[in-house]
Amino acid sequence: MPPGFVSGLPAGQGWAQIGELALALVLSAAIGLEREIRHKSAGLRTHTLVGFAAALIILVSKYGFGDVLGPHVRLDPSRVAAGIVSGIGFIGGGLIFVRRDMVRGLTTAAIVWLTAAVGMAAGAGLWLLAVLVTAGHFLVVFGLTPLAARLPRSKYAPSRLRLAYRSGRGALREALARCTSRGFTVSELSVEDRGDHDDPRVVSVWLSVHGTGPVNELAALLSEIEGVVAVSSDDANVPRE
Repeated sequence: MPPGFVSGLPAGQGWAQIGELALALVLSAAIGLEREIRHKSAGLRTHTLVGFAAALIILVSKYGFGDVLGPHVRLDPSRVAAGIVSGIGFIGGGLIFVRRDMVRGLTTAAIVWLTAAVGMAAGAGLWLLAVLVTAGHFLVVFGLTPLAARLPRSKYAPSRLRLAYRSGRGALREALARCTSRGFTVSELSVEDRGDHDDPRVVSVWLSVHGTGPVNELAALLSEIEGVVAVSSDDANVPRE
């Protein structure tokens, strides 16, 4: 009986291939669910579609050209698979952006690339490798993120703080003094907003600071200054997915 469900169908359309597609769907959906819960730019649907499509492309490269093979026709199935690796870069590139000299989305782009690899492994019938790499993904995002947050900071690595304060009370001058007292150097100060509609006296500025101490503790210290409305951190050294 031919490999297909019905006599006459090409090879590669049996239960084994359906199972490989289903495995790719489940594993890539599991990765995407973790991204969706963390509210990342690429979530459940993106990762599921990437892994599912990668598995299908692998199956097409394995079985899709059997009807054109002959004595004078030779095909390299790996060429189609190699196109996934380069093609997925377009999606990854769209997830990476630069804001205020800080790169965002690198980890998310890498995970999209990993999801494509999981789908390729599932489509190639390497189910054990696909499952192990999916498990490795969760190990990295849940195990290494807290570890990276505990690593010592470099004094040369910049961190950014957004400071909103009421003008005329010396809050900015006091904030700069407290940064210096805590061992931080302010290398850049830029005004973001000179007043909002609710209170025109509120000014928002960005501070680029360098230091080895915890930025969150510095932010908490600045929030205690009289006249400071809000302090938020946009730290480039905090691990982000």
